[in-house]
Amino acid sequence: MTQVKLNVEGMSCNHCVNAVEKAVKNAGGNAKVDLASKTVEVEFDENKATLKAIKDAIEDQGYDVV
Repeated sequence: MTQVKLNVEGMSCNHCVNAVEKAVKNAGGNAKVDLASKTVEVEFDENKATLKAIKDAIEDQGYDVV
């Protein structure tokens, strides 16, 4: 399993947390969102998902991965 920490701008509430976690799950990973630090810890299997697909899924929800 691969683990990365992403900085994500635009998250401000529990709805944001749920949207990001669901997007990452749909892209093939698991996410833990920290609103205070505006970070998302992502874990995924490189045989089943790509980091680009996960970033794209987050951005499709209206957030910026920086």
